[in-house]
Amino acid sequence: MSEVTANQKHPKGLWVLFGTEMWERFNFYGMRTLLTLFIVNALMMSKEESSLIYGGFLGLCYLTPMLGGFVADRFLGNRYCIMLGGLLMAIGQLLLFFSASIFSSNIELAKILLYVALGVIILGNGFFKPNISSMVGSLYPKEEKSKLDTAFTIFYMGINVGAFLGQFICPMVGDVVNADGTRDVFAFKWGFLAASLAMIIGTVTFYLLKDKYVVTPDGKAIGGLPKNNDVSDFEEGEANSAKFSSKSIVIAAIAFVVLTAVFNQLFGQNWIYSIIYGSGLTLAGLILSDTSLTKIERDRILVIYIVSFFVIFFWAAFEQAGSSLTFIADNQTDRNFFGWNMPPSMVQIFNGIFVVMFAVPFSMLWDKLRAAGKEPTSPFKQAVGLLLIAVSYFIIAHNVKDLGNSGLLAVKWLVLLYLIQTFGELCLSPIGLSLVGKLAPKRFASLLFGVFFLSNASGYALAGTLGSILPATGEQFTKAEEAGIDLQAVLDKTVEPTAEQLKFLAENNISISNPVFAGFEIHNLFEFFMVFVVLCGVASVILFMLTPTLKKMMHGIK
Repeated sequence: MSEVTANQKHPKGLWVLFGTEMWERFNFYGMRTLLTLFIVNALMMSKEESSLIYGGFLGLCYLTPMLGGFVADRFLGNRYCIMLGGLLMAIGQLLLFFSASIFSSNIELAKILLYVALGVIILGNGFFKPNISSMVGSLYPKEEKSKLDTAFTIFYMGINVGAFLGQFICPMVGDVVNADGTRDVFAFKWGFLAASLAMIIGTVTFYLLKDKYVVTPDGKAIGGLPKNNDVSDFEEGEANSAKFSSKSIVIAAIAFVVLTAVFNQLFGQNWIYSIIYGSGLTLAGLILSDTSLTKIERDRILVIYIVSFFVIFFWAAFEQAGSSLTFIADNQTDRNFFGWNMPPSMVQIFNGIFVVMFAVPFSMLWDKLRAAGKEPTSPFKQAVGLLLIAVSYFIIAHNVKDLGNSGLLAVKWLVLLYLIQTFGELCLSPIGLSLVGKLAPKRFASLLFGVFFLSNASGYALAGTLGSILPATGEQFTKAEEAGIDLQAVLDKTVEPTAEQLKFLAENNISISNPVFAGFEIHNLFEFFMVFVVLCGVASVILFMLTPTLKKMMHGIK
């Protein structure tokens, strides 16, 4: 097969899935740029509350792929699940549009619509996410599975073309600043409407092109009803269906309840986060209880689990983009970008831009290293990704160290952060998707993608927890100062606020104490960012050390 162009190397079905995923990511990331700002500025909730909602929402978005993978593998198949998920997400965005249309006249109903909308989007994402990813691997014959790192990197570029478009268009129409410098809170609805239209386009695109292009090399439809699976599609000696005993299912159900309670009662996590963590551990155990697993299959699945654990720390740091980093961009950043004052919600756009710019060079790098016999294993690449995100936060930590309460961070440092994090993302996220595609037994393909996305879910839940420990930023100090309150003195416990001052601070969602994480008090932005340096740095070092062992457990798959 020619190695000249991507079109010659990869089947046309990849580009159909590329386009479908692109529009879905427009929908998701476009909404994400506005969500926390909408919650704080229109629905009048606190930043801490919005960060927890944001983390819970993202976490559940990556919990439900477990359900979507199970339904696809057992009942509906990939194709029907993708179309069902796309339709549900479009409806969810429309509900956000209605919430943003009525908040000024009925804020309580608007809040109810917010939660319903997020629930519908969560369910839709669960049906969509694991199934489109598992179809990418099915496009390639067995002898070409080595190309999956490159294929998933190209597919990942589609994700980020969509992210770029969503992070540009939705803030342009939804995060509008009035002539007097205030935010037009009534414009949020147009950003949510744009996200809904994008999802409709993506679903229709897939529906029209799937039968012609989303097929195996010999022309058979991919992702149809499981009852129509061809036994010849499975590896020689591989079971074509899972075998879970009634006993293992009952044990899994009991384990889920116990683990959820443990996370809630002993570790102080809210119920949503506890369900996410409990589900991940339970599903991992259930799959390993399948009596049809061979030793090689079991080892490969364990590699997926181990790598998935380390992925949690990457996403916990990376997904600060939609919460704490957006608040910092809003309150304590000089957003002058070549003479243009960027909307705070749009600063995230650089991640999408950089992925689009560098996804193809990264895929070419993997191809070149593979041809030379020097391509590193997937776990090694992912350890590099964790190291890069630690470096990005180390740089930003030292640039906020001397800002004080009123200094402004130059937007170039956030741009640099997103550049380094993009390099880390390209070493970790598409490589992780590829790893699951190469290691997962076919009968578990969608379900194991669901497990992998559960690591994302856990990372996003942790991101919400970490985002909620963001210390007071410039806007809060300024607002307190205008009311004659020395907020720094209040936080340092050198001044006791009056009852009237306490009331003012509470009404404006300004805390009178510094946040605490793992027993450590977070006094400033420098200490806040160093939390991510330590978490991701330690995770990277440990994964580097485990790489030789993981390579053996992969049994010849790189």
